[in-house]
Amino acid sequence: MPEPISTRVGHALATVLRIDLGPTEPPMGDDIGPFSYVEYEPTAGDWIQSHTPTTPQVRRYLVNMFPFLQWIMSYNTQWLIGDLVAGITVGAVVIPQSMAYAELANLPPEYGLYSSFMGVLIYWFFATSKDITIGPVAVMSTLVGSILIRVQAVHPEISGPTIACSLAIICGAIVAFLGFLRLGFIVDFIPLPAITAFMTGSAINVCAGQVKTVLGENAHFSTRGATFKVIVDTLKHLPSTQMDAAMGLTALAMLYAIRSACNYGSRKKPHKAKVFFFLSTLRTAFVVLFYTMISAAVNIHRRDHPAFKLLGNVPRGFKVAGVPKIDIPIIKAFMGELPAAVIVLLIEHIAISKSFGRVNNYTIDPSQEFIAIGISNLLGPFLGAYPATGSFSRTAIKAKCGVRTPLAGVITAIVVLLAIYALPALFFYIPKSSLSAVIIHAVGDLITPPSVTYQFWRVSPIDTLIFLMGVIVIIFSTIETGIYCTICVSLAVLLFRTAKARGHFLGYVQIHSVVGDHLLDGTQGNINADFDADNGRRVWLPTSRHDGTNPYVKVHQPAPGIFVYRVSDGFNYPNANHYTDHLVKHIFKMTRRTDPEAWEKPGDRPWNDPGPTRAERRLLRAQEPPTTPLPTLRAVILDFSAVNNVDVTSCQTLIDIRNQLNRWASPNRVQWHFAHVNNKWTRRALAAAGFGISSSANDGTYKTKAIFDVAEIVGDGTLPLSSAQSQIFGSKEEWTKDPEIGIKVQENSANTSIIGATDDDTHVIQTGTETVQAPRRRGKSSSSPGITVVDSITRPHFHIDLTSALRSAMSTS
Repeated sequence: MPEPISTRVGHALATVLRIDLGPTEPPMGDDIGPFSYVEYEPTAGDWIQSHTPTTPQVRRYLVNMFPFLQWIMSYNTQWLIGDLVAGITVGAVVIPQSMAYAELANLPPEYGLYSSFMGVLIYWFFATSKDITIGPVAVMSTLVGSILIRVQAVHPEISGPTIACSLAIICGAIVAFLGFLRLGFIVDFIPLPAITAFMTGSAINVCAGQVKTVLGENAHFSTRGATFKVIVDTLKHLPSTQMDAAMGLTALAMLYAIRSACNYGSRKKPHKAKVFFFLSTLRTAFVVLFYTMISAAVNIHRRDHPAFKLLGNVPRGFKVAGVPKIDIPIIKAFMGELPAAVIVLLIEHIAISKSFGRVNNYTIDPSQEFIAIGISNLLGPFLGAYPATGSFSRTAIKAKCGVRTPLAGVITAIVVLLAIYALPALFFYIPKSSLSAVIIHAVGDLITPPSVTYQFWRVSPIDTLIFLMGVIVIIFSTIETGIYCTICVSLAVLLFRTAKARGHFLGYVQIHSVVGDHLLDGTQGNINADFDADNGRRVWLPTSRHDGTNPYVKVHQPAPGIFVYRVSDGFNYPNANHYTDHLVKHIFKMTRRTDPEAWEKPGDRPWNDPGPTRAERRLLRAQEPPTTPLPTLRAVILDFSAVNNVDVTSCQTLIDIRNQLNRWASPNRVQWHFAHVNNKWTRRALAAAGFGISSSANDGTYKTKAIFDVAEIVGDGTLPLSSAQSQIFGSKEEWTKDPEIGIKVQENSANTSIIGATDDDTHVIQTGTETVQAPRRRGKSSSSPGITVVDSITRPHFHIDLTSALRSAMSTS
């Protein structure tokens, strides 16, 4: 079979550039079949092809961008009822909350209504979560307010709404771009302790900042600074409390009283739990309406000089609808705040959507959620919206109301739209202190209780310290700083654990399964007879016995001079040296140099290997025989079950260690065997580094003989044999006539030859410079199942498991 043009061109270039292509694999053709399996190395073309989207994948990508297409045609009346109840309930909650959160963002209250309308209206087109409610949230609003204050301090000519709308567009574009590239997995790099610290610290920050408004303190101090400073200033100015405290504190007490009463009623009368739930859910709307009526009765004749601070005029309709103003100077003004804003948009939304997805038995697509958030924030500013994301409190309400589909967001949008056009006159009399009480009540549930912190401590003390550190940083600094610190420290801990991952030397234990006091031996009708017929199985345990198993169980060493080493957490450039240093140090401790007098002259020794002293050499010669001699190094077996890929650094490290151990074992050569190498690119990399196959310079004392594992072929064994297969395993006619026939063929290809037959049902095959044992084919008829090797015959030092690797390492002479 002629070589492809690309292969010939590559070989020509390699010749011109003097590149050694390494050992040549057998050519792919009809002579290679299932009975003599050869694994061919993946190529760069294979990688490109595997990562190039096919037409069905592109079509599926486009369809998946609009998840509502998968369920909208099945919409029914029962779903509509559930969505109506949830949508109206959330709408009644979001109206007062959105206006309160706009105050946090340092914006007029109508911008909160605009944001809540656009968020729920757009999100359902792209949603993979039925529970999430997009809109203004306390933490994002606080962050937007802080950004507005900092930017306007430098650029007072830029209005707050302009900055907020521009921020929403840029954040939306960034998040949507990440979603279109399907990079939703990046949120997995933000661990739960960092998210919890962010939520807790931000909630404390928001609550501390609202106490001044609740009490109506008539003092001039900023509520945007560090949390501890805000608390100190609030306590310092308590004597300046105004009448607003009556409307704020009582509203806050009423909110908690209604919730407690409803929870108590649900426990006492479970059959009316649904009624109590809706009463508890609507408490925010009821309290705001109740205090608005009181405020209107008190201030209706004194609008110009009210008894306490009121929300004020809220324009009817969308007065600021239009193309938002955005230019380079505005973007530069808040460029430094973008990372924190994007992170807040993502982690709050994804954390909430994942949590409710697990509770309600469905899975979200983070990348698609990125698109949903991004598009919502891209289009929202055209009606005056500022950055919006998922709300924890409204999402919880929506889920408990029995929402059925994301279409409930449209119902909520209609409720908000009615409020924008029908209720602005009523909004004028809402007390600001009552709205601040609503904010405190809403974000209070985001504070992590001590019981959860204790659970963190039991699971991972280091994560608990990261959580506490994040909360403390937010309290004594800013929310943005707390976010950066927790994420950076979490990633640093991850890198440290990876870099300092410690492997384990393994030994084997022969175990048996016991039911009650009966030992399972594959008899007595046991359904697991195929597994237990050998009266036990071999498992591998760390010799250090730090794995939690019974320390009294005896762990057998593999064999003198053979070491089995398990890599526990990947094998890449951060931890390769740490693994190999541990490996070499232990081997040097547990073995002796094969030839202590390997260096003829003292000057030939390397400076870091002085060798034994004269007294030690005399003592060694005097010991006839030596008392407790250490074995010489024969083989190293690496368990790569935890390794998905390797890189250039890790492969070079293995090469260096191989050379170092070969000098230790000189004149012999150390065998290197690998088990559980389950990635084809890892096998290719190791083979390129000279592992997996025997060295062409196999001039050491040990002569290796590879042992392969075999299994039944696919199907019923009636596949036709190629010429090469017939030479190795015999023709089908010979096989059916005499299953014990020997093979007399001496050579079947340039790389593999059968050199004889043994008495233990195996054929001895010569592969390059390696002696290989291949099983003889046996059967009763042409339809009997055949056998084939599991691993490639060209890489005899890659094994399916540790037991096979140990047998191969021990088959030396």
